[in-house]
Amino acid sequence: MQFKCRLKIIFVMRGIQQGEFAKKVGLSPAGISAIVNNRSLPSFPVLYRISEELQMDFREIWIRIDE
Repeated sequence: MQFKCRLKIIFVMRGIQQGEFAKKVGLSPAGISAIVNNRSLPSFPVLYRISEELQMDFREIWIRIDE
């Protein structure tokens, strides 16, 4: 099962700075960058913090890609 992260689009739509968001959810800039660019998936606690901060369901942020 693979997923596509929509954070890059969400950040642009909401005018969110990636570095500032990383601080709010307790990640390094490199950590949030890896998630945003689909190089890694977050752990459940990180996924939860991201979803809470954005006030979005995680399924709106990560889209399942069926191959």
